[in-house]
Amino acid sequence: MPQPSSSSSPPPQLVLLSQSRLAAAPISSSNPGGVAINPAIDLTATISDGDGAASNTVHVWRANDQVVFKHAERSGVEAEAVAWKEDGQFLAVGWGDGVVRLMGLESSKTVHCIKVGEGEGEGRRVGFLAWGKNVTGNRRRRREIKGGVGVEVEVGEGRVVKDVLDLPHELTFLEVEGALPKLGPLPVSGGSGDDMFLFSSTASLDFVFRGCKAEEADDVHVMVVGMEDGGVHLSIYDSFVIGMFRHEVVEGEGAARVCGHSSHPETSTHMLLMRPKVGEGDDGTRVYLVPMDLTFVHYSPVNLSLLASKMTMLQNLLRYVKQTQTHMTNEWKGTRELPQRFLNGVQDDLKKMEGGGLDIVQALCHTVATGHVFAPVKEWLVDIVAERGHKRWDKQVLSGLLSLRGLVHENLIPALERCVIILSRMLGIARFHDSEEGIGFNAGQISRLLDIVSCLTVVAHKILLNVMDELEYFSVFSTWLRLQIDQQASSSSTSEELTEKEATMDHAKVLTYIQRYLTTSPLAMYFDQITKEDYIRDQEYAEDHHTLLQVLEKQLKRQELGQPYMRALPHVDFLVNYLVGRASNVFHNIAEAEKRGVLFGKDVVLSIGEKIWKHDVRLRVKPENGTTGQTSYVALVSEADKSTVFLFKTTVRSTKGISELGLTGACGVSLPVGKSIVDFSFLDESSLLLLCCTAGDNPEYCLIKISYRSSSLLYRQYEPGQRPQSRTLDREDQTLFCTTGFSHLSHFTPVQMEVQKTCRLRGEIAGRVCLIGKDRAMYKTYALPKSWEDADTNSQ
Repeated sequence: MPQPSSSSSPPPQLVLLSQSRLAAAPISSSNPGGVAINPAIDLTATISDGDGAASNTVHVWRANDQVVFKHAERSGVEAEAVAWKEDGQFLAVGWGDGVVRLMGLESSKTVHCIKVGEGEGEGRRVGFLAWGKNVTGNRRRRREIKGGVGVEVEVGEGRVVKDVLDLPHELTFLEVEGALPKLGPLPVSGGSGDDMFLFSSTASLDFVFRGCKAEEADDVHVMVVGMEDGGVHLSIYDSFVIGMFRHEVVEGEGAARVCGHSSHPETSTHMLLMRPKVGEGDDGTRVYLVPMDLTFVHYSPVNLSLLASKMTMLQNLLRYVKQTQTHMTNEWKGTRELPQRFLNGVQDDLKKMEGGGLDIVQALCHTVATGHVFAPVKEWLVDIVAERGHKRWDKQVLSGLLSLRGLVHENLIPALERCVIILSRMLGIARFHDSEEGIGFNAGQISRLLDIVSCLTVVAHKILLNVMDELEYFSVFSTWLRLQIDQQASSSSTSEELTEKEATMDHAKVLTYIQRYLTTSPLAMYFDQITKEDYIRDQEYAEDHHTLLQVLEKQLKRQELGQPYMRALPHVDFLVNYLVGRASNVFHNIAEAEKRGVLFGKDVVLSIGEKIWKHDVRLRVKPENGTTGQTSYVALVSEADKSTVFLFKTTVRSTKGISELGLTGACGVSLPVGKSIVDFSFLDESSLLLLCCTAGDNPEYCLIKISYRSSSLLYRQYEPGQRPQSRTLDREDQTLFCTTGFSHLSHFTPVQMEVQKTCRLRGEIAGRVCLIGKDRAMYKTYALPKSWEDADTNSQ
């Protein structure tokens, strides 16, 4: 450990890792929480002021001013908070419109869009974002042994580790989807909504459809979103929503808003710091320490990570299917619009002919059968369609049908196959746990989803067959149409040559296309507009019948026989919306089942008798000083005295996943005369870092590490509202604190500090401290000494 500083020698200095000047996008001065350091990779996310000083742009930077990407929302919607997931895979951004958008590592595309705010005004604003990682209560201790997986086996009174594979565990998390062809990217244009560009590249598809790894099977990542109106929104496994919660503080002042969060992998208890809402009697002198228990993580009646990952995968697949359906509909409409405009140009003239009007189908069939061309048709072929129009017609129909064939074959059917695999897995879970409560779904609900997916699969294959037929017949018709155009516009000698070519045409296919495809199409029953009455009537009918697939097959046969049939049921849009709606009900029921397992304990009021300037919270699980269970630490600094940090130590007793706050002790640590605190943050489960400066025109800055569990700190019983006793840092007490300086700090005035501990997820990356300059455009990142690392934290 570095030695404490003394008057005779300067303190050791931290090594500068990188520095960046954000001249084009300074960090928002109105949002102190607008900076987040990626725990696993050297990336930094910042909220920057956009046009009109609105904080509506999020930048992700590499070292030395390299912009990875930026993301901006429409004017008037500001970014409120940013936070990286604990494994560094996602960046969560909370916006003023009540939406949290999750973005990947190196792309500004929104991977998940979670609506957390309801209503207007304050109720929609995101005020706080944090991630935590828990381990399910039914996990088995596994270790890496010689490249294999070791399982603990109880033998007598001890436990020995066998170098054997856990076959049930491996089978549970076997990813069958990997044996299927990969999903193809969707076209960039032609989509709709927030997912328009998400599925347009192979890289983004691989990122969105990541499988659940067996080695991460026991991990449950929790995202905590604090709303400005006091709501607390929870979601797990990236985007599986649990729901919104509200906690009434003990003093009866109504809802309080979240301002701090801490969790630990080994416990399902999360500690929240909450403050009264501004304008509701809040004098800024107190915060509330609130335990939040996720009992569904503690009990885990089914493997929660498997359930959440499969449901999240299914949600993403349904988004993909919806986008595919939108593209398919647009492509089919594109094949009909231009030909219909050409046909409309001759229909009126044919109806005005003497001896009774004709339509274009009759007129063209007459030409195929006799070789005679009616005058309006000849004028239409030569003057309206002509060579240029025919090329446009041919290109529009062929490209549209080929795209539609690709969408069905490469996108829709593979996605439906994956849906079947996931739903089959969920059906097995439902049947296995049918007698248990708390999983949120049953075998009947999953069977219904499988039935709808089967209907979509049948429709997809019907569409594929019809597209193939239409392509074959259109190719022959297009050749014949071009010959007719050339023949009517050519001289007699050329006409003879064209007549010889026409003799080789397959006129039967030409007639078939004119009669079946020219003005209408068998594909219309899957894509054409349907009335609202038909939609509602067919949906009600579908709800009343257990096996939808049999109903669909019967309606398809009726359509083939020319009999009346249910207009909406075979429609792709109807089936996709019906599937999404029924699946949403299942997702909601699962979320409601898990929501019942979220409990808020009785809170503790923490106050120092003065207005609080900054705060931080840390949860420790290791037993200490003869106690068992967990301990929560809270650090507070007042606005009036920025030379003293107050520490609160609260014991947390937990029984079967339900916690209760015990006694609270408090103490204060004062800096030597002439020094004040610029910022502070807990580093790990033993260290608190203080960014300090000296008074004067040329202040000097240093970083002080305080061992807040040191025996030198005497935590005395906390008396609410009273200022805890404090002690001044003593240079001789080497077990309590140590001091370091900063290299390359000349002409740089830090005003904010972000701290990240050592991470070994993607190779070892050292603990870091990021200093943000006064101009909000410069930040410097320093490496923390390895000797500062918490041994308990590193061993996890």
